[in-house]
Amino acid sequence: MGAIVMFLLLATVAPFLFLQAKKMAFAVAQSILLIGMWLYFFQVTMYADPGAFSITWSMFYLGLIGAHVAWVMFIVATVKSSPGYQDSLTKEKETLLS
Repeated sequence: MGAIVMFLLLATVAPFLFLQAKKMAFAVAQSILLIGMWLYFFQVTMYADPGAFSITWSMFYLGLIGAHVAWVMFIVATVKSSPGYQDSLTKEKETLLS
């Protein structure tokens, strides 16, 4: 159960990562999926399993996929903007040109 809560918290941050990447449509879609994710979590923990392929089930797993995409995009953007990476690119270009 703790792993699910961790992934839910990471998914909760995902719309802000999409906003930082200037992907407004993805941020809105992830926010809508996030509502379904939390509803599904509370349904499973407090009541009964709503069943496979229900609306909240689909929103839960699509939201996890969306959160994964957001975090990968964030990590790639962070690495690309780091000074160490930029220095290594310029050094590699210089060695290729010479």
